[in-house]
Amino acid sequence: MADQLSRRAFLAATTTTAAAAFLPLRLNTAQVIPGKLSPNEKMRIAGIGVGGKGLGDIMSCRRENIVALCDPDWERAGEAFYRLKDAKQYKDYRKMLEEMGDGIDACTISTPDHSHALAAYMAMKMGKHVYVQKPLTHTIAEARLLTKTARETGVTTQMGNQGHCGNGVRELCEMIWAGAIGTVKEAHIWTNRPIWPQGMTALLPEQPVPDTLDWDLWLGPAAAIPYNKGYAPFNWRGWWAFGCGAIGDMACHIMDPAFWALRLYEAKSYSVEVVRQDGMTEFSPPTASIIKFQFPARGDMGLVDVYWYDGKLLPERPAAIPQNQKLGAGDNGSLFIGSDGYATAGEYGDDARLLPDERMKDYTRPPKTLPRVRGQNPYYNWIKACKGEDEAASHFDYAGPLTEAANMGNVALLAGERIEFDVETMRITNSERANRFLTKEYRQGWELPC
Repeated sequence: MADQLSRRAFLAATTTTAAAAFLPLRLNTAQVIPGKLSPNEKMRIAGIGVGGKGLGDIMSCRRENIVALCDPDWERAGEAFYRLKDAKQYKDYRKMLEEMGDGIDACTISTPDHSHALAAYMAMKMGKHVYVQKPLTHTIAEARLLTKTARETGVTTQMGNQGHCGNGVRELCEMIWAGAIGTVKEAHIWTNRPIWPQGMTALLPEQPVPDTLDWDLWLGPAAAIPYNKGYAPFNWRGWWAFGCGAIGDMACHIMDPAFWALRLYEAKSYSVEVVRQDGMTEFSPPTASIIKFQFPARGDMGLVDVYWYDGKLLPERPAAIPQNQKLGAGDNGSLFIGSDGYATAGEYGDDARLLPDERMKDYTRPPKTLPRVRGQNPYYNWIKACKGEDEAASHFDYAGPLTEAANMGNVALLAGERIEFDVETMRITNSERANRFLTKEYRQGWELPC
């Protein structure tokens, strides 16, 4: 019968099959050793956040066994419910994890940024492998907690910066490591985001909560405020309480080539300062910004300045690169300035090449020293890693430090001053006041140990 129903009718017919709301549950912090999976065994995967990008994430795992779907917005989740009819339906991931227990092997987590860490932490502590959308977390402290928890639990992890599984970013690394542009002095990274409102000066007026949405569960760890459609389901990225602005949406993609190729993860400390910001408020990230990161020498790589641009701001085009030659992918991309030329890549590290274009005509790419991911597919890579057949490309030992570096741009925005970050101690050393922006306050009942 369900096959003959429209998606909306199917949603209406099935919403009675799971409870609409539950009393708050404390996070389960008892650690469970992850179960062993054989290569031929289908994983039992649950989706936490299955609308929008979450639908794409869970459907990309559909060759496995999708056993549960969770989303506080059942209108938003309707397509997933319709297409994955055999999966149990929940609004509260805590109840789902506790009820299903060993019936779940792994979770995709595609909630708004502010809820990533809580869902991932609980799942990992229960021995579940996790695929978490970028940015990995809402705060620096959360990124450090998830990185540590992944090591302690031994689960397989992956962040959803899919370009890290691509060939392009690997080619860029090999070119730079082979000295194709000499010593890299500067990297410039830009995006056309935000494509949603930012710079708001006040909270939005209260509107009726849709019948299909549990607003309290959607808020999760955030302070309770009245519902408005200007927060959910899409524009949450433009509010500090829920998202990380343009940096959160794109930096883990576009900054990834620089982070890997320049081995920025080896830096023991670095500084961040705001060069320009337009319209930031206590409620919302700026409409545009330029942020400068400075990383000291790392091994055989010298000091490098890394610049971030958003709000359609762009780096100055080097005089040696003709106007008709594309930098990055146009509206998004990265540019590397070396002592012996230039290199560029697209928004996901793709289309890595030297500039000006003429330099690529006779250029022979260096040998492939980095392994390639089959199909350049992050979901397949993660699933194979969960079964012990591969290593996840953007596991949390890499994704955690990348998220920290990216989100440190937001810390500099909030601090309003140049900050110097000590990686090992996770402290801002030149401003005690700024350290409060490394974490956040959690609503009672939704706390994390960070």
